[in-house]
Amino acid sequence: MTFAGMSFAELLQLLAPLIVAEVALKIYCLVALARTEPRALPRWAWALIILVVSALGSIAYLVFGRKRD
Repeated sequence: MTFAGMSFAELLQLLAPLIVAEVALKIYCLVALARTEPRALPRWAWALIILVVSALGSIAYLVFGRKRD
């Protein structure tokens, strides 16, 4: 099976860095969420947003959910 003339292995090689970056960002945000008190929403809601809403959920937490130091 091909996508835009690329095999599955080629596509996986192309997307692997993005997948790793997204997983690392999710882990960072979940650790930060566990260590600090969030703003605007309860902790469980932020955890759900981080896990379900792709990279945008993690970015939303970093922008809107963390308390400023």
